[in-house]
Amino acid sequence: MPAPSASSSIPTTSTERRAKLRWVLITAAAAASMLLTASLGFWQLRRADQKLAYQAQLDARAALPALAGASLLQPMGEAERASLLHRQVVLQGEWLPQFTVFLDNRQMQARPGFYVLTPLRLAGPVAPGQPQTVLVQRGWVPRNFEDRLALPEVQTPAGTVQLEGRVAGQPARLFELQTSAGNPGVSRIRQNLDTDGYAQETGQPLAALTVVQTGQSSEGLLRDWPVVGSGVEKHYGYAFQWFGLCSLIAILYVWFQIVRRVLRRRSHPGPAAR
Repeated sequence: MPAPSASSSIPTTSTERRAKLRWVLITAAAAASMLLTASLGFWQLRRADQKLAYQAQLDARAALPALAGASLLQPMGEAERASLLHRQVVLQGEWLPQFTVFLDNRQMQARPGFYVLTPLRLAGPVAPGQPQTVLVQRGWVPRNFEDRLALPEVQTPAGTVQLEGRVAGQPARLFELQTSAGNPGVSRIRQNLDTDGYAQETGQPLAALTVVQTGQSSEGLLRDWPVVGSGVEKHYGYAFQWFGLCSLIAILYVWFQIVRRVLRRRSHPGPAAR
């Protein structure tokens, strides 16, 4: 039987090279994909750890003794303001009901309505140049579906009052197409509240932080505020998805690039089996 010529071996060599190149490319793509998805999974776990640490910090702050209202009036930087967030606070002062505003499109217990915000002028002396008024997020009231501009009745006690709450930042902002900055005072219903502009509008210098009033519902206001959570479950869910995708890539690679090759060689022994 004549020996195969050199030209007859060229297709086999070329096919082997293409198969080897394809295997290298598939292996590199699988390794890169597994590295990427595993890295994203570990990143989500690190984010979860950060959220847990932050939640523990908030819980520790909430367990501290309540602050006096005067502590909110002191000049402070960003770091100092952040350290007071979610602390319990006791305020004593007099409401300024003429400056009450209603933040629209706020929900509580899955119902649409308003957040009611009223400034409280704190009792007691203050240093010159310091604000004496704190903006209080008093609670929630339902809206009138028949008259969108109708304001619900909110009882505001006269004289000196005392209330409990937790320290918060500026009221949460919602998306709006047009701000009311150019028309201050036109309506007590606002989509959002710019506290700097509001302070100029009312002539009441405000503390840099606000207070969310807590306690039982009263004065026509509901105070079932959303619970401040870490959202760590979301990060665990994302991590599970990334690790699951990484495992799927590994399983598919092992099956198609290793197991099937072995089975094919057993079914078709010889140099032609690939």
